[in-house]
Amino acid sequence: MDANNTTPRRGQTGPVEKQTGIRHLFAAASYSLGGAKRLIGEAAFRHELIAFAMVMVAFTIAGATFFQYVAMAILFLLMMAFEAINTAIEEIVDRVSPEISEMGKNAKDLGSFACLCLIVANTVYAGYVIFVAGLID
Repeated sequence: MDANNTTPRRGQTGPVEKQTGIRHLFAAASYSLGGAKRLIGEAAFRHELIAFAMVMVAFTIAGATFFQYVAMAILFLLMMAFEAINTAIEEIVDRVSPEISEMGKNAKDLGSFACLCLIVANTVYAGYVIFVAGLID
Protein backbone atom coordinates (compact mmCIF):
# COMPACT_ATOMS: atom_id res chain seq x y z
CA MET A 1 0.00 0.00 0.00
CA ASP A 2 1.51 3.36 -0.94
CA ALA A 3 1.15 6.58 1.05
CA ASN A 4 -2.09 7.47 -0.76
CA ASN A 5 -3.63 4.01 -0.27
CA THR A 6 -3.91 3.55 -4.02
CA THR A 7 -1.73 0.50 -4.60
CA PRO A 8 -3.87 -2.63 -5.10
CA ARG A 9 -3.77 -5.34 -2.45
CA ARG A 10 -3.56 -8.93 -3.69
CA GLY A 11 -4.76 -8.48 -7.22
CA GLN A 12 -7.31 -5.75 -6.59
CA THR A 13 -7.59 -2.97 -9.12
CA GLY A 14 -8.07 0.68 -8.26
CA PRO A 15 -7.82 2.39 -4.90
CA VAL A 16 -8.64 0.45 -1.77
CA GLU A 17 -11.73 1.70 -0.02
CA LYS A 18 -11.25 2.34 3.68
CA GLN A 19 -13.58 0.27 5.84
CA THR A 20 -15.34 1.86 8.78
CA GLY A 21 -17.23 0.61 11.80
CA ILE A 22 -17.57 -3.13 12.28
CA ARG A 23 -16.27 -3.79 8.76
CA HIS A 24 -12.99 -2.17 9.75
CA LEU A 25 -12.74 -4.53 12.73
CA PHE A 26 -13.24 -7.58 10.51
CA ALA A 27 -10.82 -6.25 7.87
CA ALA A 28 -8.15 -5.63 10.52
CA ALA A 29 -8.68 -9.11 11.95
CA SER A 30 -8.31 -10.68 8.51
CA TYR A 31 -5.05 -8.77 7.94
CA SER A 32 -3.75 -9.98 11.31
CA LEU A 33 -4.67 -13.57 10.48
CA GLY A 34 -2.86 -13.17 7.16
CA GLY A 35 0.20 -12.02 9.06
CA ALA A 36 -0.04 -15.00 11.41
CA LYS A 37 -0.27 -17.35 8.43
CA ARG A 38 2.82 -15.72 6.92
CA LEU A 39 4.71 -15.91 10.20
CA ILE A 40 3.98 -19.60 10.69
CA GLY A 41 5.90 -20.12 7.44
CA GLU A 42 9.09 -18.97 9.18
CA ALA A 43 11.19 -21.83 10.57
CA ALA A 44 12.49 -19.66 13.43
CA PHE A 45 8.94 -18.88 14.52
CA ARG A 46 7.94 -22.54 14.45
CA HIS A 47 10.98 -23.34 16.62
CA GLU A 48 9.93 -20.64 19.06
CA LEU A 49 6.40 -22.09 19.23
CA ILE A 50 7.81 -25.54 20.01
CA ALA A 51 10.09 -24.07 22.68
CA PHE A 52 7.13 -22.21 24.23
CA ALA A 53 5.10 -25.43 24.40
CA MET A 54 8.03 -27.21 26.05
CA VAL A 55 8.42 -24.37 28.56
CA MET A 56 4.72 -24.56 29.44
CA VAL A 57 5.11 -28.29 30.15
CA ALA A 58 8.20 -27.59 32.25
CA PHE A 59 6.32 -24.84 34.13
CA THR A 60 3.61 -27.37 34.98
CA ILE A 61 6.17 -29.86 36.25
CA ALA A 62 7.96 -27.15 38.25
CA GLY A 63 4.69 -25.96 39.80
CA ALA A 64 4.82 -22.42 38.41
CA THR A 65 2.42 -19.85 39.79
CA PHE A 66 -0.33 -18.18 37.76
CA PHE A 67 1.70 -14.96 37.67
CA GLN A 68 4.70 -16.84 36.26
CA TYR A 69 2.55 -18.30 33.48
CA VAL A 70 1.18 -14.84 32.68
CA ALA A 71 4.65 -13.26 32.64
CA MET A 72 5.93 -16.03 30.34
CA ALA A 73 2.94 -15.58 28.02
CA ILE A 74 3.59 -11.82 27.83
CA LEU A 75 7.26 -12.38 27.04
CA PHE A 76 6.30 -14.88 24.36
CA LEU A 77 3.76 -12.48 22.81
CA LEU A 78 6.49 -9.84 22.67
CA MET A 79 8.79 -12.33 20.97
CA MET A 80 6.07 -13.13 18.41
CA ALA A 81 5.61 -9.43 17.72
CA PHE A 82 9.34 -8.87 17.27
CA GLU A 83 9.57 -11.92 15.00
CA ALA A 84 6.74 -10.50 12.88
CA ILE A 85 8.45 -7.11 12.64
CA ASN A 86 11.75 -8.80 11.77
CA THR A 87 10.06 -10.80 9.01
CA ALA A 88 8.43 -7.62 7.68
CA ILE A 89 11.82 -5.86 7.62
CA GLU A 90 13.37 -8.79 5.74
CA GLU A 91 10.57 -8.82 3.15
CA ILE A 92 10.74 -5.07 2.60
CA VAL A 93 14.53 -5.15 2.22
CA ASP A 94 14.31 -8.05 -0.22
CA ARG A 95 11.67 -6.19 -2.24
CA VAL A 96 13.34 -2.78 -2.28
CA SER A 97 16.94 -3.95 -2.51
CA PRO A 98 17.18 -7.46 -4.01
CA GLU A 99 20.90 -7.01 -4.50
CA ILE A 100 23.14 -7.46 -1.48
CA SER A 101 23.85 -4.09 0.13
CA GLU A 102 25.44 -3.05 3.39
CA MET A 103 22.36 -1.06 4.39
CA GLY A 104 20.03 -4.00 3.67
CA LYS A 105 22.33 -6.33 5.62
CA ASN A 106 22.38 -3.91 8.56
CA ALA A 107 18.57 -3.65 8.61
CA LYS A 108 18.20 -7.44 8.60
CA ASP A 109 20.92 -7.91 11.22
CA LEU A 110 19.32 -5.33 13.54
CA GLY A 111 15.93 -7.05 13.25
CA SER A 112 17.58 -10.37 13.99
CA PHE A 113 19.36 -8.90 17.01
CA ALA A 114 16.07 -7.59 18.40
CA CYS A 115 14.65 -11.12 18.14
CA LEU A 116 17.74 -12.57 19.80
CA CYS A 117 17.35 -10.18 22.75
CA LEU A 118 13.81 -11.41 23.36
CA ILE A 119 14.81 -15.04 22.93
CA VAL A 120 17.44 -14.50 25.63
CA ALA A 121 14.88 -12.75 27.89
CA ASN A 122 12.42 -15.65 27.42
CA THR A 123 15.14 -18.22 28.09
CA VAL A 124 16.46 -16.50 31.21
CA TYR A 125 12.97 -16.09 32.67
CA ALA A 126 11.95 -19.67 31.86
CA GLY A 127 15.20 -20.95 33.35
CA TYR A 128 14.64 -18.91 36.49
CA VAL A 129 11.10 -20.23 36.97
CA ILE A 130 11.99 -23.85 36.20
CA PHE A 131 15.30 -24.12 38.06
CA VAL A 132 15.48 -21.35 40.69
CA ALA A 133 12.03 -20.10 41.75
CA GLY A 134 11.00 -23.49 43.21
CA LEU A 135 14.14 -23.60 45.35
CA ILE A 136 13.51 -20.16 46.84
CA ASP A 137 9.91 -20.87 47.90
